[in-house]
Amino acid sequence: METKEYQFNGTVLNGFLMLFVNLAVLALSLYGIVCSIIMLNDYNTGGWLLGGSILLLVVNIIMWCGFLMLEPNEARVLTWFGQYSGTFTRTGYYWVNPFYTSKKVSLRARNLDAEPIKVNDKVGNPVMIGLVLVWKLKDTYKALFEIDSQTMAPTNQSEIGGASVKGIMLALENFVKVQSDAALRQVAGQYAYDDVDDKTDELTLRDGGDEINQQLEQKLDERLALAGIEVVEARINYLAYAPEIAAVMLRRQQASAIITAREKIVEGAVSMVKMALDKLSNEEIVELDDDKKAAMVSNLLVVLCGDDSAQPVVNTGTLNH
Repeated sequence: METKEYQFNGTVLNGFLMLFVNLAVLALSLYGIVCSIIMLNDYNTGGWLLGGSILLLVVNIIMWCGFLMLEPNEARVLTWFGQYSGTFTRTGYYWVNPFYTSKKVSLRARNLDAEPIKVNDKVGNPVMIGLVLVWKLKDTYKALFEIDSQTMAPTNQSEIGGASVKGIMLALENFVKVQSDAALRQVAGQYAYDDVDDKTDELTLRDGGDEINQQLEQKLDERLALAGIEVVEARINYLAYAPEIAAVMLRRQQASAIITAREKIVEGAVSMVKMALDKLSNEEIVELDDDKKAAMVSNLLVVLCGDDSAQPVVNTGTLNH
């Protein structure tokens, strides 16, 4: 995605050096104020010294507002009286012009475990579907100035010039949650939950797997690019029929499973009957006419395909009658 962010290229000084300078200026201004009070009898000298010391103290107080400290995967967005001046990402302790307005944001990865929502699939069946999303901030300019993340965030007076980092990130999380809901509904509405008509070549939500997740990730990327957010991973982590049709669909799935199992049983039984007839014929154990073969096939199929155990019957007659 196209980025509008660029690095801050203004004056940046070492924070520890400026800390020493500020302490020295503070001590000098306080010393000047004390000396001016002692020299009050000399209006000219004491007055000028007091005024200069107070001015130096005010400048020193302003200079204290220019310190920045950043941990790994954090950034500061700097503005100069409302104009974007760049993003500062260097880790450590620094000092910049205190008239820059600074807003801290986090570049660390975050996850969203969305609660399952009810949507209608391609054939109109209501299903419950949820997702898990891993995302992180990629473009700080878009995050702060393309969407209304600042006024939506709760303000914190300790963060000079705007909302706190926690408030901004909470606002971004809310944006991600809303857009994830919309993307999930869009993807879920394009596919059926299951292959109702046994069309094995049609992609479904239950069997789509990685392909469905890739499409979900693509839709999320398109929606979240506006806020400068990068999708690291998106996966469907919950999928089920809605409660009102779950029982009916469960019976349909059970019936389909029973039919499939019966097909396998019959296929195996026919193969076993054929093998038995061929073995009897090849080894000349007994000669069977067509009627007796049909009776034997019927009995074997009943035994092999029946659910109940077969009851043996002893035939004391002869096969020749």
